[in-house]
Amino acid sequence: MATLDQKSPNVLLQSLCCRITGKSEAEVAHQFQYAVRVIGSNYAPTIERDEFLVSEKIKKELMKQRREPDAALFSELHRKLQTQSVLKHRWSVLYLLLSLAEDPRKPSGRFYCTRPQSLALGYSERTLSASLGTSGISSLGVYTLNGPTPTPQSLLAGQPPQSAAAAVATAAGQPLGSRLAWTLPTNCSPSSAVAAPTTRLPLGPSLASIKVVRARREGEVSEAALVRDILYVFQGIDGKFIKLSAQDNCYKIDSKVVLCKSLRDTCSRLAELGWLHNKVRKYTDARSLDRAFGLVGQSFCASLHQELKEYYRLLSVLHSQLQVEDDQGMNMCTESSLTLRRLLVWMYDPKVRLKTLAALVDFCQGRKGGELASAVHSYGKTGDPQMRALVQHILSLVSHPIINFLYRWIYDGELEDTYHEFFVASDPNVKADRLWHDKYSLRKSMIPSFFTMDQARKVLLIGKSINFLHQVCHDRTPPGKITPVSKSADTPKDAAELLSDLEGAFQEKIDVAYFDTSKYLLDVLNRNYLLLEHLQAMRRYLLLGQGDFIRTPHGPAQHNLTGILETAVRATNAQFDNAEILKRLDVRLLEVSPGDTGWDVFSLDYHVDGPIATVFTRECMSHYLRVFNFLWRAKRMEYTLTDIWKGQMCNAKLLKTMPELSGVLHQCHVLAAEMVHFIHQMQYYITFEVLECSWDELWNKVQRAQDLDHIIAAHDVFLDSIISRCLLDNNSRSLLNQLRAIFDQIIEFQSAQDSLYRSALEELSLRLQYEKGKQQRAEESIVQHFLVLLMTSSDESLRFLSFRLDFTEHYRAREPRLRASLGATRGRRLSNI
Repeated sequence: MATLDQKSPNVLLQSLCCRITGKSEAEVAHQFQYAVRVIGSNYAPTIERDEFLVSEKIKKELMKQRREPDAALFSELHRKLQTQSVLKHRWSVLYLLLSLAEDPRKPSGRFYCTRPQSLALGYSERTLSASLGTSGISSLGVYTLNGPTPTPQSLLAGQPPQSAAAAVATAAGQPLGSRLAWTLPTNCSPSSAVAAPTTRLPLGPSLASIKVVRARREGEVSEAALVRDILYVFQGIDGKFIKLSAQDNCYKIDSKVVLCKSLRDTCSRLAELGWLHNKVRKYTDARSLDRAFGLVGQSFCASLHQELKEYYRLLSVLHSQLQVEDDQGMNMCTESSLTLRRLLVWMYDPKVRLKTLAALVDFCQGRKGGELASAVHSYGKTGDPQMRALVQHILSLVSHPIINFLYRWIYDGELEDTYHEFFVASDPNVKADRLWHDKYSLRKSMIPSFFTMDQARKVLLIGKSINFLHQVCHDRTPPGKITPVSKSADTPKDAAELLSDLEGAFQEKIDVAYFDTSKYLLDVLNRNYLLLEHLQAMRRYLLLGQGDFIRTPHGPAQHNLTGILETAVRATNAQFDNAEILKRLDVRLLEVSPGDTGWDVFSLDYHVDGPIATVFTRECMSHYLRVFNFLWRAKRMEYTLTDIWKGQMCNAKLLKTMPELSGVLHQCHVLAAEMVHFIHQMQYYITFEVLECSWDELWNKVQRAQDLDHIIAAHDVFLDSIISRCLLDNNSRSLLNQLRAIFDQIIEFQSAQDSLYRSALEELSLRLQYEKGKQQRAEESIVQHFLVLLMTSSDESLRFLSFRLDFTEHYRAREPRLRASLGATRGRRLSNI
């Protein structure tokens, strides 16, 4: 046998001719040449082409002639021939040799009539472990040890195996790969066949059947009857001997039936297909008429129906085979080609396929919409290429409605999701002013697992932007002019192609629609509704960024607050702002309490409505008002300390004459300096480190924003940042209370200092009045008047008396008239002496 491997295909073919005909090489030259011409041509007779059947027929003929060694040698030569890839039509050669060896007086086509002229059943791209080139008994041993063994099946007459299978797949509207597992195998792949021992002598089919008949016990059910029952069980129909046990939920052979254990076990293994079929069929029957199951669920049921249809097609082939054998009877063959062992091998892959469908049905119980698609998708993560192809085919059908939902949403903004299957949800009770925030949302449970969260978010934003433009901005631009409309997934095939490239073509479609729609929406908001200008107005007015505007109202009184705003606008650069901005500015009066001043009840307000209210929501405006009141109070502290400093500077000289107040006034100056330093540092922190830095970050994010959500998110972050850093959040409550206490101390200090100055000035005024009165009383002295009268007397003695009375010149210093009079009197007195 070792020399056979080294021979060329021509030598092996010539040897086959000699063995089959029993003639020498010279005598079979004519037949050999004819065989070579047939092999080299496209000759295709109208009979079924089945290499296995032809080889089996040759072996049977040899066994009938009691040429067992020749049959064994033919089997080995045939196996060697299969290992050669030169011959593409080996079955033609074998058919030719068989035709040459047959008696010309016998009918030429009687063997091939035993096989049904059925649909093409290919089993492409699937190689299993062993060849059934020998009897069923030996092949069953190979199956037991090495797994499933493919048994050849006849093909459609006149077509090559692959083209016939493709024709059937095309006729049913399915990809070829999704249907092949429901077919019987056509060939045994030589490369995958398990090499049998070279000296093995196969047991011929006829001898095997004879032994089986001899060994059958009296009253035992025939295998043919069991095969017939099994074919019914495959469809979920009770047979004569095999019935569904409701108690055990499985098909069982009646215990009264006389049957050997091996056949009983084989039947039990085959009957599992019926149980699996029933599980799938029960699911489809229960859900097919359930409208609440939705379009995705109905597509799933349709895919299961499609798979069952192919399964029924397979069973029809088996039934046809059984019918043909019944019609032909024993005249054609002594052994049926349909045996339990062969069915066990042939139905291995259909059983695996049904198991996958049944497991999928169990896993998808209670799921619908995108969640159902995710469940199907999760089963596609397998290493088995055929199972992966099956799940991908089902997924293409299931995801087809989802893709159509998606296209209508991103290109038209329409959401007709009656049964809530799509991952975008809509709340019809939400009004237009809350459309962007509350009307549309993501159903996370319905997001298919083959979509990323970023893709789902972009899909939501695209349709939401279209509806926002139509309903809130009243923009009537057709969606087709905003972004080019792409081809929709009209068929499951289109959906399958799209899903096969989720990171390429699909991602590109989503990105194009997302960028075009978002850009157009932002352009409308900025061009028609001045979004960015309103944002800057919030900074200038509510956050006190317009310096000259906030300096104008000084010491506002409650009764004239309504006129302050108009005065501030006319007196500052605010007058040059857009009229649309200025008309939204207003004054809000807070709740008035006894003793409140204008500082306490004044608050600036900014009215927002229309599309810009989507960014500046009520919550945002309340944050702005909180920050404004905080900044307004801090600004009040600045003005208060300015007044304190002015009071100190103005009263310092006046109170110099009161040295007893110098220590108190010094402490007031020191305390005021500390307060000024504290407020200046707080103002610097709030103005530059909080407001300016946060505003710069916000503006940069707004300039880079790709959609409205980015602007809203950046704006929210901006407000949250200044709220927390200005100590207005819940986490900073203790700090804010302490800061407010400091502000209150500044107000109390101003009040206390004003009271001190009032008291000091009153005291100073009293002292001045006292001094003035004292002076007046001094001017009104009787002694001084007496001395003046004495000095003005004509009597010299009286004038001299005035000199003696004012010998210390006390009165002279206080009364100028005495100085002159006394000086003259003294001069005359000295001259007389």
